Amino acid sequence: MSDTVRYERDGALAVLTIDRADAMNALDVPTKVALRDAVTAAAGDPAVRAVLLTGAGGKAFCVGQDLKEHVGLLQQQRETGEGALRTVAEHYNPLVRALAGMRKPTVAAVNGVAAGAGASLAFACDFRILADTAGFNTSFAGVALTADSGASWTLPRLVGHARATELLMLPRTVRADEALTLGLATRVVPAAELAATAREFALTLANGPTVAYGAIKESLAYAASHSLDELLDKEDELQTLAGESEDHRIAVDAFLTKQKPGFVGR
Repeated sequence: MSDTVRYERDGALAVLTIDRADAMNALDVPTKVALRDAVTAAAGDPAVRAVLLTGAGGKAFCVGQDLKEHVGLLQQQRETGEGALRTVAEHYNPLVRALAGMRKPTVAAVNGVAAGAGASLAFACDFRILADTAGFNTSFAGVALTADSGASWTLPRLVGHARATELLMLPRTVRADEALTLGLATRVVPAAELAATAREFALTLANGPTVAYGAIKESLAYAASHSLDELLDKEDELQTLAGESEDHRIAVDAFLTKQKPGFVGR
């Protein structure tokens, strides 16, 4: 794994840090590969029950594609005919599928600017805890590109179609306070408190009913593209899954004995 992505464990929580602070945590190829592989590993590890994604330093969560590297890839494309934007299929798509699709909660601790694919990664998480100095900028149209890394899917679901169109076609920096108003932020905290607050928030999720969380995520995603009748059948299927989990039995027993449940993630 590249040394530009740190993978740490805190109990059942996996903490992934993009560590290119000197480059505003921009995504060059080694970093994209490492981040894709780290998220995929966390998604597939049954001992991991929540994921916290953040960036190193205090200036940027992630500014997206490393444009300095991108210039070289465009030149290579002119010379060889090989597509410079193969990175969408090879890196961004599997990364976002793993991040948004994993059956466990994901939290983005947005410590600074999140732009382009960096903003998309935050949007793909279930929760976004922002420093009061942070902000989002879709950026794509500013360099004559369209949205990638799932932003066309996630952003309208967060802010609505009309506002998503505006933010994608007329990119600007959405500061933390406005992000909270628009629904892009779950919570905004002072920058000095972000790391501790986000970790505590994510650890609470990591110690929660993981099967139920995964079912909720699947149900919400399914509802976005299916009819009510189809969704009701899906809810029946998922409720059976959650109802047969060990955590459900633990929760019922705890309720009857007036104790706090100690979920095990199964």
